[in-house]
Amino acid sequence: VQLQASGGGLVQAGGSLRLSCAASGRTFSSYGMGWFRQAPGKEREFVASISRSGGSAYLSDSVKGRFTISRDNAKNTVTLQMNSLKPEDTAVYYCAASLRRTPNDARDPIDYWGQGTLVTVSS
Repeated sequence: VQLQASGGGLVQAGGSLRLSCAASGRTFSSYGMGWFRQAPGKEREFVASISRSGGSAYLSDSVKGRFTISRDNAKNTVTLQMNSLKPEDTAVYYCAASLRRTPNDARDPIDYWGQGTLVTVSS
């Protein structure tokens, strides 16, 4: 599986961005999908994830109520809608795929990573 993330950019605090991750291959629905982020000088952290069917979603406490995650198995895409963005959301965002489980922690095993897309939120 190859993952291609897009949609990052520069936005003012309070604004919105929509990140997309397009996956290659025919087995997309076999993978739990997630978004992680890494800010400069910090470790990579979990942001959001969604189960294979899309029936369950998980969000980190820092983004609950502001971010939503969704997937379209017919189009092999997973989307992270980010609203009410804050400067502390500034990071490189990575999409990730796990065959073993829906990831909800940075220590969970990940089978494939996307290349990352930069989100910068100005104050």
